[in-house]
Amino acid sequence: MASSTAQPSSSVQPTPTTQRGKAKENRRLALLSAAASLFALNGFNRVSLEDLGAAAGVSGPAVYRHFPGKQAVLADLLVTVSRELLDGGRQVVDSTSDPLAALRRLVEFQVDFALGKPDVIRVQDRDFSNLSEQDQSAVRALQRNYVEVWVEVLAKVHPGVDAAELRMRAHATFGLINSTPHSVRSHGRRMAAGVARPLLERMALAALMVESAPAPPT
Repeated sequence: MASSTAQPSSSVQPTPTTQRGKAKENRRLALLSAAASLFALNGFNRVSLEDLGAAAGVSGPAVYRHFPGKQAVLADLLVTVSRELLDGGRQVVDSTSDPLAALRRLVEFQVDFALGKPDVIRVQDRDFSNLSEQDQSAVRALQRNYVEVWVEVLAKVHPGVDAAELRMRAHATFGLINSTPHSVRSHGRRMAAGVARPLLERMALAALMVESAPAPPT
């Protein structure tokens, strides 16, 4: 698997060990949660740092203790989530020796993400271009590596299939699952997760397991 070389301009937060450090990390996470909700609802350009602070219960000036600016909040949000996906996908593969079982667990993992963090998906779709070029590169690198986790498993499920096709399968599956914030609705009301989850998982697995089309005659 290719390693990620791009680093986000927002610093990677070490795991806090002191009570004060843990409290600071909790405030940072609260700000990121508020950012996901407000950016998804109003768009990045219509949300101020003061708005984020108010939503997270932090004064406007105090936000600057955690982030140098609003763009850094967006970068931290998308980099953090992308890293969580990559780490979680690797954990699934490392803990499951059977390729088909690993593929099922990857689907379940992605569905959990889509149902649990729909706001982040909206922000990624709409506001990715507001990141600096460096942060865009960092997010893309993490996401490419996450795709390769899926490709490695798919290569064992579909031996002999070209890697480019396997990547297309993975991307198409992400599109199906991540459309949840837009499509999981019923007559204007959000469909219950208990109904949506098994449907999404079955549809995703069906797409991933479909046989490759025969090569056209030459």
